[in-house]
Amino acid sequence: QVQLVESGGGLVQAGGSLRLSCVTSGRAFTTAWFRQAPGKEREFVAGISRSGITTSYADFVKGRFTISRDNFKSTVYLQMNSLISEDTAVYYCTGAARLTITTRLEEYEYWGQGTQVTVSS
Repeated sequence: QVQLVESGGGLVQAGGSLRLSCVTSGRAFTTAWFRQAPGKEREFVAGISRSGITTSYADFVKGRFTISRDNFKSTVYLQMNSLISEDTAVYYCTGAARLTITTRLEEYEYWGQGTQVTVSS
């Protein structure tokens, strides 16, 4: 059974930083982070290939967020810097048994339970 477990969310002031972690069940998937704010649809934030060589970012996080992975630890990270109030959301880690990153939510098969990130202004 595939499991993804997120951690690292919390409350931070605007301009601050957080690092989210996602531990997978030992398999290396193409992995992505999505987020969902209250009353809004879940949206793609960043993705990384199984090897970690290829990454992709939503325009609204480019230059602020960095996705990375350590396959020895079966962990994917999302380093979030220069946080703004609009980044407040539940962040979900997701994986797909595919070679390329996709921004399409329906292409991802496995989901974590989510971790809350709240940015105070």
